[in-house]
Amino acid sequence: MEDLYRHAHKLREVNPLVHCLTNQVVMQTTANVLLAAGASPAMLDAPEDAAAFAKNSSAVLVNTGTPHAAKYVASREAIRGAREAGVPWVLDPIGAGAPNAVGDFCSSILADKPDVISGNASEIVALAGMGDTARGVDATIDVDDALDAAISLAARTGGVVAVTGARDLTVSAGRSTWLTSGVPMLQQVIGTGCSLGALCAAYASLDMDPHDAVVTAHAHLGAAAQIAAETAHGPGSFAVAWLDAIAAVTPERMRELTSVEETR
Repeated sequence: MEDLYRHAHKLREVNPLVHCLTNQVVMQTTANVLLAAGASPAMLDAPEDAAAFAKNSSAVLVNTGTPHAAKYVASREAIRGAREAGVPWVLDPIGAGAPNAVGDFCSSILADKPDVISGNASEIVALAGMGDTARGVDATIDVDDALDAAISLAARTGGVVAVTGARDLTVSAGRSTWLTSGVPMLQQVIGTGCSLGALCAAYASLDMDPHDAVVTAHAHLGAAAQIAAETAHGPGSFAVAWLDAIAAVTPERMRELTSVEETR
């Protein structure tokens, strides 16, 4: 895993521009996480500018939290621009398992072949058409229960599918990686999961294997969470310490604090 984690330095050297169409609740958190990790965020969701901006970005994130009609249009335009320019794009299907129009929208853009799909177990299962197990935007099943759904989506899109949980799962054609990292307190701070989707986009823009890029993004935030938990007294102090740790964590610490199991 030495070569994998060394790419954490590469992100800061390249400073990719990530075009984020994301949840309004987490824009500031997501932007701060990208900056701390070494990327540049752009929170642009105007339909008239989305395609052109996507073409000139390093990667695009489509996060379906806080959906509305204009955002759906902007997301489609950004995806179109990304595909035309060969820019990788990431789908974070927030709320895909809930009984609303988000699931239909997410299903419709699967035809545009996201390079990465990153979500919780319930979202991944719902997106694969294998059930509806969400409670709002929260997962109600374990990551292990989403393995078949992740494999199905990876085969359908030709991309990488990540499932977040107590152990994170990353799946691509013929390959599955289980990563143990992070701490439970991540679930008590808003925007940690959404920020992960954005960091997946940042790493996906680098000249590295896309599967490894997604695993590294998870390891980066998970290792930082463990460092933050060492000094945090609660969710508030954890959020601040986590951001500091994202900026400071080294590949050596990432290797020390995470555990990887790979199958093919």
